[in-house]
Amino acid sequence: MSDVAEPIPGIPLAKSPHPLAGYALYLTASLLFAFNGTVAKSILLTGIDPARLSQLRVTGAFLVLFVFVAVSRPRALRLKKAEIPVLLAYGILGVAMTQYLYFVALTYLPVSVALLIEFTAPVMIALWFRFAWKEPTKRTVWIALGMALTGLALVAQVWLGFAVNAAGVIAALGAAIALSTFYLLGDKQMRVENPRDPVSLTMWGFATASLLWAVTQPWWSFPWNALSGDTEPLSSANVSVPLWLAASWMIVFGTVITFSLVLASMKHLRASQASTVGLTEPLFATLIAWALLNEALTIIQVVGGVLILMGVYLAERARLNT
Repeated sequence: MSDVAEPIPGIPLAKSPHPLAGYALYLTASLLFAFNGTVAKSILLTGIDPARLSQLRVTGAFLVLFVFVAVSRPRALRLKKAEIPVLLAYGILGVAMTQYLYFVALTYLPVSVALLIEFTAPVMIALWFRFAWKEPTKRTVWIALGMALTGLALVAQVWLGFAVNAAGVIAALGAAIALSTFYLLGDKQMRVENPRDPVSLTMWGFATASLLWAVTQPWWSFPWNALSGDTEPLSSANVSVPLWLAASWMIVFGTVITFSLVLASMKHLRASQASTVGLTEPLFATLIAWALLNEALTIIQVVGGVLILMGVYLAERARLNT
């Protein structure tokens, strides 16, 4: 899972939903996701490889979710043959690549810029519905696309020959494509006969991503010494914390707990409500990165970010109301 709080399909509303409680839970998740970007960036600045940090995060999250599923719903540990191909694609293209490419983007870009570019995923999903699945497209989708593209151009400052790092922009766009794949495949799995619950689906996604990294970069070669130093997620306050502690925070509070909060909130909110609240995440990320990492956007980039979020909002509304 990336650091983007998105509605999760397949969760029925509670018998007595409390929207205010749902908003509070979702806002807390967005805040934690946003802060996690700063934590991950501070770890990456120490020189650890993005692929290794991705491996650590998805494997740690998988282990925590595995224990939870094994205790609460052991039947969900059983796999059907028909599920395996989709779960492999879901875990590799969705979970692993989203996380890895986002971390690559963070090594080159400010947290807010990387997140804003990745946030264009809903626009890509709306276009996929139109061209791949031949579903009717509202005019607002094309307006959303225009806003998002204009916003991206402003954020990247293309008239200056990409004032931000081009490799970082490409990685962030790749993360947006991978995130789109994550939600499309997840949504598809929720619509089959006898679908998996969202928790076990996510657990298997993390399991597949963990397996990919274990094969391509075995654990016995993991550079544990890279986690022996310190990092400064609160650099503006000159506060250092051990790298292993920051990595643990990233796994527990930045992944497992945030996901749990989103799940809890979705019992009280409809997808359209949650998608609107999720737009607060880039705002939180910008403010946190500015306060803690001294990262700031130019006025032009702020305007671009607003256009991206407006485009995302229109695309989400069009898709959810189709």
